[in-house]
Amino acid sequence: MSTQSLARKRFSLFIFLLAAAVTCRVKERWQSYTLFFFDTVCDVEILCQAAQIRATQEEISRVFTTVEEHFSPGRQDFSSPLVLELFQESRQVYLNTGGYFDITVGPLVELWGFSSRAYHVPRPEDIKAVLPLVGMEKIRLGASGLVLQSGMKLDWGGIAIGWAVDRAVKALRDRGIRCGFINVGGDLYCWGSNPDNKDWRVGIQHPRQKGYLGVLSVSNTGVATSGDYQKYFERNGIRYCHIFNPTTGYPATERQSVTVIGPLTMLCDALSTALFISPEPEAILKRYPEYGAIFVNSRGEVATMGKSPGLRSF
Repeated sequence: MSTQSLARKRFSLFIFLLAAAVTCRVKERWQSYTLFFFDTVCDVEILCQAAQIRATQEEISRVFTTVEEHFSPGRQDFSSPLVLELFQESRQVYLNTGGYFDITVGPLVELWGFSSRAYHVPRPEDIKAVLPLVGMEKIRLGASGLVLQSGMKLDWGGIAIGWAVDRAVKALRDRGIRCGFINVGGDLYCWGSNPDNKDWRVGIQHPRQKGYLGVLSVSNTGVATSGDYQKYFERNGIRYCHIFNPTTGYPATERQSVTVIGPLTMLCDALSTALFISPEPEAILKRYPEYGAIFVNSRGEVATMGKSPGLRSF
């Protein structure tokens, strides 16, 4: 075969492969759908081929169903590999935040009526009686799994959803989904470019008014918010939310909301809880230099801390 013929064949092969790649990309379309897990709406927006839609739905459902089975309220399986894995993640955040993120606040959640929705303000002596059941240092790792003291109850609500989002995103990226957005009740992750081929724009809900406090421009980033407007009740003009200070047994009151932005939704989720409670948030964020936070204090004043979150006010 002549050199000229070989060159023509190579050129033809190059054109064929290029056309195939272009055709493949042309078939990709932005697809949006909604699922329902963790008692909330899960919004998904991904760039994929039409033939991939069902597979992505099934993959996300598989991940979320597994997390629900292991970490929903009342689950008592303390021996599965998934539980042990998330326990280790939770314990590390517990240590790094000085105990302000604590999955053992279950007895307080129950005492204040948040698990049954029979909300009430407990007597101080009842709170004092429950506090000995709170503290991750009281959990032992035995041969067959976690060992809890009698009366202890775990509440995974501050970390499990963010963890589920990260696992779902990884599953989709492993399938070749290069751009997308998954939002589960405010715990979200976005990767690649948005439908306008730009960074994703994420609105931060105003904790006291309708609409948004501001907007973030992000990509390949997780976002999570903890706020006193999500689950709360009022008595005698005092707002009691579902985010408990594990050292006092009372709901935290110094902030209206905290939004955390960073590489892992799981850590955004857990850190937003810890920062909502902690009197020294700077010390916590120094341990997590890749994360930034937006605070709204009890007076409605907005401040940012840590890595710049890039918030734009409306």
